[in-house]
Amino acid sequence: MPTTNDAAALALAALAATLTDERRARRFIDLTGLEVDELRERAVSGDRTLLAATLAFLESHEPDLVAVAEAVGASPAALVAARAELEA
Repeated sequence: MPTTNDAAALALAALAATLTDERRARRFIDLTGLEVDELRERAVSGDRTLLAATLAFLESHEPDLVAVAEAVGASPAALVAARAELEA
């Protein structure tokens, strides 16, 4: 189980990877209803709710989960564990 700091760092990397893919980023923004400025502010502050929601978003679509896990050099299971840690 990752520590909270490890989980937050992994989730932040996953958020960055999510936002670098235009299709995935658009879907994430559409589903969350967040404005870009709010998203940026919450990401910079390390908002655990946002970070956990990012990982839950990826979990809901396995191809995205696998692609982002690969992009950040982690396993899909590590992203799932990070979400659980952030929600604890």
